[in-house]
Amino acid sequence: MELSEHLFRRESGRLVASLTRIFGVHNLALAEDVVQDAFCRALEVWKVRGIPDNPSAWLMAVAKNRALDVVRRERTLRTFAPELARVLESEWTLAPAIEEAFASPVIRDEQLKMMFSCCHPSLPEDTQIALVLNTLCGFGASEIASAFLIGRAAMEKRISRGKKVLAGEKRLFDLSDADFGSRLSAVRRALYLLFNEGYHSASGEAAVRAELCGEAIRMTKLLLEAPSAAQPETDALAALMCLHAARLPARIDLSGDLNPLLDQDRSRWDRALVHEGLALLDRSATGAVVSGYHIEAAIAAAHATAPSVAATNWKVIVQMYDRLMDVAPSPWVPLNRAIAIAQTDGPDSGLEALHAIPDSDRLSQYPFYPAALGELELRRGNLDAARGHFSSAAALARNPVERRFLERRAGVCARE
Repeated sequence: MELSEHLFRRESGRLVASLTRIFGVHNLALAEDVVQDAFCRALEVWKVRGIPDNPSAWLMAVAKNRALDVVRRERTLRTFAPELARVLESEWTLAPAIEEAFASPVIRDEQLKMMFSCCHPSLPEDTQIALVLNTLCGFGASEIASAFLIGRAAMEKRISRGKKVLAGEKRLFDLSDADFGSRLSAVRRALYLLFNEGYHSASGEAAVRAELCGEAIRMTKLLLEAPSAAQPETDALAALMCLHAARLPARIDLSGDLNPLLDQDRSRWDRALVHEGLALLDRSATGAVVSGYHIEAAIAAAHATAPSVAATNWKVIVQMYDRLMDVAPSPWVPLNRAIAIAQTDGPDSGLEALHAIPDSDRLSQYPFYPAALGELELRRGNLDAARGHFSSAAALARNPVERRFLERRAGVCARE
């Protein structure tokens, strides 16, 4: 079953993209039905015959045959992709057209078109991400709803509204269209948010969802395969994802509890991902623009290359957060900056920086703001204040793993 779920994640988007090329984006639901049929068929057959040597090729063959059957049966009743209308009418050209739609370069291009189509400017960011997860990553509405802490019915409506917008476009986004640049920015933003949701999960069950991080990296690497999208800013985005993902093996300890950066066993970090991230960061330096992704990746690189917490160049990290505040301001930037200041100048300076955060009320529901206050008060020896902050943070925890971690920190204050 685990293998089948992994295959669905990997193959679903590829097959949907190929079938959408044949059926047209207005028949996206039909493409998804064909993919679902292929997986149901696989579960039935593989249960009896075993998993084939090349399960991806097996699924593709089933999807091709099913597409042929659908076109033959419904071409007089249904309008398919307008650009393929003529070749789908004749038996002489039908099979070659479907075969071409499943060629590797075509699949890659269609996935990219689908990605850009999902990031339609009229759709809010959360709907864009939901569409990417649903159509290109094979996540169901209930899984996406769990990741974003909304009900399944609400997520189904959100996805449905997004797909209606796609269908209204009549065709998938063409990468040569004039608004490619603005769409590319939206695509990068959606993938960035997708990765962050995996790394700092607000799920009701988990503090880390590695599968979301993996899908974000996979889609970003797909983006890098397109010459028009393989820009320094995309390299920087891929770099920061790899450098953060390298720490995932140590982010949850052996007992399943959250492990903060300062306490992580760095020998458990994925050194291959660190090297890949550093190479991508070097490549991203070829452009004239320094984006927020560049600076975040540089901060991640400073952590990834430091052999220990004590050996980390915290002063440079503070400077990079200052720059990030100018380039891409957000509430969490001054929070992390204050933590870095505490590492260089002590907890008093860190607390001063935390209290000086403008609009700190925007962090009022984020558990790691009071947690940061608690850590610094603990370092100052103010146990009652620290315990109060940790208790407030635990009340804001978004999942059981966060709550256990924060309650454990409050317990430390009680024992001191």
